[in-house]
Amino acid sequence: MHWTTSTVFRHSSLYAVSSVLLAVTPLSSAADASLNDDIRLGTVIVQALKQAPAIAAQAKLDEVAGGTSLVSQAEVEKGRSATLEDTMAYQPGIYAQAVGGNDGVKISIRGSGSTTPPGYFREGIKFLFDGLALTGAGGTPYELLDTQGLDYTEVLRGANAFEYGALTLGGAVNFVTKSGLTSPGSRIKVEGGSFGWQKQAFSTGGVVENADYFVSVDNTIRDGYQDFTFTKAKGVVSNFGYRFNPKLETRLYIRYREEHHEISGALTRAQLKKNSSQTNPTTLATRSDSTKFGSTWIGSKTTYTFDDDATLEAGLVYHNYPQVLARHSPVNPSYWDWRDINYSLKYSRTDQVLGLSSISTVGWSSTQHIRSGVRTYKGDKDLGGLQKQAEYDGSFDHVFSLGNDLGLTDSLYFSTGLSAIQIKRNVNVTYSDRANTSGLPEHYIYDQWKLAPRIGLRYYIAPDVQLFANASRSIDPPSTFSISGSAVTLNYAKPLVPQAANTIEFGIKGRNGIFDGSLAFYKSWIKNELLSVELLPATNTSAAVVTTANSSPTIHQGIEAGLSTRLWEGANGDSLTWRQAYTLNDFRYENDPVFNRNVLPGFPKHLYQGELQYQWANGFYAGVNVQSASSTAADYANSFYAPSYTVWGGRMGYDDPSETWQLYLDLKNLTDQNYATAVLPTYNARGSDVASMYPGDGFGAFAGVTYNF
Repeated sequence: MHWTTSTVFRHSSLYAVSSVLLAVTPLSSAADASLNDDIRLGTVIVQALKQAPAIAAQAKLDEVAGGTSLVSQAEVEKGRSATLEDTMAYQPGIYAQAVGGNDGVKISIRGSGSTTPPGYFREGIKFLFDGLALTGAGGTPYELLDTQGLDYTEVLRGANAFEYGALTLGGAVNFVTKSGLTSPGSRIKVEGGSFGWQKQAFSTGGVVENADYFVSVDNTIRDGYQDFTFTKAKGVVSNFGYRFNPKLETRLYIRYREEHHEISGALTRAQLKKNSSQTNPTTLATRSDSTKFGSTWIGSKTTYTFDDDATLEAGLVYHNYPQVLARHSPVNPSYWDWRDINYSLKYSRTDQVLGLSSISTVGWSSTQHIRSGVRTYKGDKDLGGLQKQAEYDGSFDHVFSLGNDLGLTDSLYFSTGLSAIQIKRNVNVTYSDRANTSGLPEHYIYDQWKLAPRIGLRYYIAPDVQLFANASRSIDPPSTFSISGSAVTLNYAKPLVPQAANTIEFGIKGRNGIFDGSLAFYKSWIKNELLSVELLPATNTSAAVVTTANSSPTIHQGIEAGLSTRLWEGANGDSLTWRQAYTLNDFRYENDPVFNRNVLPGFPKHLYQGELQYQWANGFYAGVNVQSASSTAADYANSFYAPSYTVWGGRMGYDDPSETWQLYLDLKNLTDQNYATAVLPTYNARGSDVASMYPGDGFGAFAGVTYNF
């Protein structure tokens, strides 16, 4: 009798033996042969259980030579789950702060899109659903960046997002939807709390022969902490899958969301200190708001597995996201019509190259405006019809990438990659409410190819602990809307060009004993960084003038540290855990002729989050948490700063071991502190107390209950 087992490679994303074959051969002696006539031993196959998708995704992220993390939505939902601020908590390197309680969260990774105001399309990060692009040539509309229907979220910082065709400074965030395979059964969830917060959600999923389905609907409303920040939204998330045979499967994802919210008004430091729930008079007078009548994102992904386990994955997305800004304002509203088509193709295979394990990938992705533009009223909206202001049709980003991960030894792996991106921006301004004083034509067109290489090393000093280092180049094209400015006029001194950054990164990550964490150091040298600034504030009769321009060379560098420590574990299964995240943001000019080596506004230099939580074996949990941020520059001249702050919170709840019930109570800002959660950068405040601070919520209590059946 002999035993044959399959070989385990570290490259395997499952870190597990897929099967073990026990082959029994006939015995050779005559007596044994006679015995075999009566007893026949067959082949026994023992197959391991398939890993949960989140565990497999984490193992795959571990194989990236750089900063990555995975956020379990089940952990997020142990407290309030309202915006990306809740989802991205305790993630090093990520700055995610809600402004006014709506989905227009200010979110940045490594200073990406550093000065993009809250409520604008997100820039500097590529967002995806289930590996299919949400972000397009116009940036990322934020109404679909809600937390509904998520299983887990992948965060790949900087060039570590190479796999997803992301070339941005910030990298990529990939939201993975629940399916009938991962979330069978039905679920009802109800949340409520301070500032009129209400959320109702229902989901159901299951498997029918070779098909599976998951559908979730939700409705939310919030009166708001600050005056004039009312928000309401409702949406549908669905995921349908079908397996034709063991080699071919396909999925259809549909997301639809309607949203209306009033836009938060920035305060002066004096106003913030006196009463952070107030808003400024101009915001009340202009009644600026945002209405999304119905954003639709439909994605399809089909995967074919070849006989040699190579895979081919094809994706197609249709994205329609119309919106109206200042719908109820005495200032003329603007009507935005956006339609994108996104597609992707990826081939990956595992080989042996000169006896070394090798994983190679070839990818192609595209995001393109097929119909996009903005309209407004020429003159008084009560007297004239809608006037087309700008068109963006034909703008696109095409990315072709080649990558390889080579196992030089059992412990050392070398990754290489090269991306080529074709960037086209086609902006035609046909009408402006302000004169074009730039001296440039109203038709802007940019069409060029750029290259972005990447190399990386990872070395395992223990089975689950690795040292890593990488060097990369990133390319951030300007969004189409930023080229024409918020007032839909050519507000730039020279045509915008993509920003480019060269980045080095090194660190350590992994799990060992009671510790699970990562530590990364990075530095980026950036040319033509795209910086946005409010040149003229809004008035009772005109909108603010916010423009984007390429800057002189800048440097982004920092530290990203995350650590979860199991401080104590009882014999009965009780445990005490402390999780922490620290981010050092050092973003500054290299040697600007006006601002020298000033820091870039909009981010605190130091940001710390921590939570100490006790988990009982019977399902109860309770903990205390803290977020602390240093002061934040509010202008490029560094003449005015938002104050530092420390905010305490606590949460407790119950997860039924039978998974039938979940309950939680989440307390925010226990000391009811007045603080600025985000800053609207200005050019030069000249030391005056300008209205540039968005207030964070005061003390709030939120509760939720979930019933699974």
